Amino acid sequence: MSRHDALTARASLEPRRWRRDGWDAGLRFGAIVPHADIGPECELGAMAWPNVSVHAGRLYFSAMRAGGEMDETIPHAPVASFADAPYLDDAVEHLAASPLDVIGLAFTSSAYKHGSSGEQQLVERLAPRARGIPLTTTCLAAAAAFDALGSRRIALVNPPWFDADLDQAGARYFEEQSFNIVHHGPCGLPSGQRHITPDGLFSWIRKIVSDHRVDTVFIAGNGQRAVGIIDEVESTLGIRMVTANQLIFWHGLKLTGKSVEIRSYGRLFQTRF
Repeated sequence: MSRHDALTARASLEPRRWRRDGWDAGLRFGAIVPHADIGPECELGAMAWPNVSVHAGRLYFSAMRAGGEMDETIPHAPVASFADAPYLDDAVEHLAASPLDVIGLAFTSSAYKHGSSGEQQLVERLAPRARGIPLTTTCLAAAAAFDALGSRRIALVNPPWFDADLDQAGARYFEEQSFNIVHHGPCGLPSGQRHITPDGLFSWIRKIVSDHRVDTVFIAGNGQRAVGIIDEVESTLGIRMVTANQLIFWHGLKLTGKSVEIRSYGRLFQTRF
């Protein structure tokens, strides 16, 4: 036997050391996102690794331009129409054709426009297009989280690109469900996704907590950078913090019934609902 043949034979008996390629994820999470928004995928991917893979479907949102640019405040008409049939329905059907375990709608403001009953009707409308895959939304998940956490005094911190009317609609969404919103308002940082930084958002939350004695702060808006500061807020300020993308991730995992370990990213992942 030649040296080459000997090496080949020995190699065939040794176990292969393949690198991870993502196919062995314990759970596959689908997300519908606005076409120019990378925020949900960034945050979901950070929380998901290495146990969950994230797969996004994009839906055109006319309030965003190439590069993720937006006006200082977003107009309401595109916000309301984002959830219209048949566009969202088709996007869900296309994403659900993949072998996924759950789908989250990564969009907060449309729920504000349609209210809690409208949001529930939306999920019921989309269910037949989802091929039996469970669906959740940011605000439905938020309500479930407030109950699971026993939240009594809630601050709602919206993105700076939400105007006063959209902010008020957000407060009304949760007040209609008897949640106690003791503060609501756009984040006091410059408008634009690139201007939301961990340092800036943490400082803003600390001010809100000091002024209003809240036990839970909800950072709304799936395009508002937030999950990286959850642990620091909870450990330093002694409150519970939930964020738009954290919420759909938590609620989506619960809906699957699968046990998936999520390292860090808030007390929420240690709760039941």
